[in-house]
Amino acid sequence: MGGDEDDGGLDDGALDDGGLGDAESGAAWRPGAGRVVLAGTPIGNPGDASSRLRDALATADVVAAEDTRRLQRLCDALQVRTTGRVVSLHEHNERARSADLVAQAAAGATVLVVTDAGMPTVSDPGYRIVTAAVAAGVTVTTLPGPSAVLAALAVSGLPTDRFCFEGFPPRRPGERDRAFAALAAEPRTLVFFESPRRTAATLTAMAAASAFGPQRPAALCRELTKTFEEIRRGTLSELSAHASEVEVLGEVVLVLGGASAVAVTGTGPAELAAAVAAEIEAGTDHKAAVVVVAGRTGLGRRTVYDAVVAARHAQRA
Repeated sequence: MGGDEDDGGLDDGALDDGGLGDAESGAAWRPGAGRVVLAGTPIGNPGDASSRLRDALATADVVAAEDTRRLQRLCDALQVRTTGRVVSLHEHNERARSADLVAQAAAGATVLVVTDAGMPTVSDPGYRIVTAAVAAGVTVTTLPGPSAVLAALAVSGLPTDRFCFEGFPPRRPGERDRAFAALAAEPRTLVFFESPRRTAATLTAMAAASAFGPQRPAALCRELTKTFEEIRRGTLSELSAHASEVEVLGEVVLVLGGASAVAVTGTGPAELAAAVAAEIEAGTDHKAAVVVVAGRTGLGRRTVYDAVVAARHAQRA
């Protein structure tokens, strides 16, 4: 990052040890190092696996995998044989199993944590073992790898300078609608994961006037890095129509542009009303436009709403 500016103060030797410094150099990959290692795995294409991941899989004392069968398929594709003990670590047993895994790391073992795809803890198991290890004073380090969040963001064509990851939207329609309404004024690019079975319904809910609105720019990223990778860009209305007409298959990441940056020239009733009107003109629902302007000015929603009402009365007078 920042390669066209400066090197962030890194000296020539920083790249030799992975930037970990003398105390940490290479230790995460040696058996008996006594630490928890969070390893990013390919999100679709095994060719994206790094040599460090191969080494870690082959040398870790314990490999804690979200799905041991998928781990075996990955190892077969990489032509790697695990020499340590392989255990499952998924959402249903992570709480119970974390203490034992941390105890093994505290006793000197290298515990490698991998999920089915991407980085552990990011909408995947791993968070509980990290918090348990930190509480126990056990070193936690990471072996970076592919990221569906960053891959989708990079190819979306939407602003990448500021973004936020929202994980999977709530499954229940009411909770989902409230979550989207709360994010309507968010100016940063938004990234969501979604099940292919729910993608059409989610895009329809996102396109609702009470949420992000039909004209909000977005990207539907499907099967990233895989044979049938598809990146479809357009408005939420267009993407919703497409997803309703065809069967969406594979892993899905949705990327949405942030709330439009309509300028607010002041906080008087006339200026606030003008900002709300500009948001509505840009395609935002009336209620959502009030939320957007309130969020941008730091004022309460009621204050902005009253300003709009006052401006209307003034026009009629």
